[in-house]
Amino acid sequence: MSLGPVMVDLAGPSISAVERELLLAPSVGGVILFTRNFESVEQVTQLVAEIHALRTPHLLVAIDHEGGRVQRFREGFTRLPPVAVFGEMFKRDEKQARRYAEQTGWLMAAELRASGIDFSFAPVLDLAHGLSGVIGNRAFHSNPEIAATLAYAFMRGMSAAGMAAVGKHFPGHGGVAEDSHLAVPIDKRDFETLLKIDIVPFERMINNGLHAIMPAHVIYEKVDDRPAGFSKIWLQKILRQRLKFQGVIFSDDLTMEAASVAGGYGERADQALAAGCDMVLVCNHTEGALEVAEHLKDYSNPVAQLRLTRMHGRGDITRAQLHADTHWRATSQMVAKLDESPWLEMDV
Repeated sequence: MSLGPVMVDLAGPSISAVERELLLAPSVGGVILFTRNFESVEQVTQLVAEIHALRTPHLLVAIDHEGGRVQRFREGFTRLPPVAVFGEMFKRDEKQARRYAEQTGWLMAAELRASGIDFSFAPVLDLAHGLSGVIGNRAFHSNPEIAATLAYAFMRGMSAAGMAAVGKHFPGHGGVAEDSHLAVPIDKRDFETLLKIDIVPFERMINNGLHAIMPAHVIYEKVDDRPAGFSKIWLQKILRQRLKFQGVIFSDDLTMEAASVAGGYGERADQALAAGCDMVLVCNHTEGALEVAEHLKDYSNPVAQLRLTRMHGRGDITRAQLHADTHWRATSQMVAKLDESPWLEMDV
């Protein structure tokens, strides 16, 4: 069975009978985990193993685990700083900032891979313009070249741990104040401005082998009247053709308010896939997930399926093996010291 174009979530720490049936649907290709799916390291490792055992090739298991405010699992995992810490560090010592960013990317990925998780939706490539509360200290820096440098280091660390990287939120969510979970943000800047500033980290990362991208549920009104994740202009003409991106395109969550402009859940999925997404996320809405899975039961895109198989994690490792690794011990201690940074508690 091939990987379908839908990524869904689970209601709790185990798989229900309804969810098991959903995960066996041909249109489903992945599962995204949240804090509610976690009780312990042992439990979540077993949960991931059960998800993987359902099908061959196994379903992709993903998570939002960036650090700072967005770290789904805490107990048994190293507390990771928001990546803005590395931007601050860059002002004082560029070499140290790159090293810390790379080692933190490795640590994040290694700990998740030890529980079987295939990839995290990271790193954030949005810029810290000081406008977006939902982005805030999730961004590396306001300078696009510095953000790209640190993001590349972070990605190198992830790759060394056997994890593909997902850059988000193309072409940049940092220029709007509204939260796309709750509203429909509109960015009024023109394309040339975006190309010279917000798109730079994405272009640099693409040139350095970025595996996947998640577009923003933001309307850039001087380019298209549709959010980027539903726009052929953004995903095909700009991302695929102009920037020559060949990796996976994941939609952002189709249940977010900013996605409502595309209609019902089935319509949202149709439009995201038609625009150029390879996989669509439907989270926190079981009925919506079931609707999209049924709606896309006959959907097929062999090229997208090939891209998606490249998102499987590499290099299996157990938690015991990881904790016996001197590199893990040194890195976790190094990153833990960043816990004292005042940036950890800042939202913007």
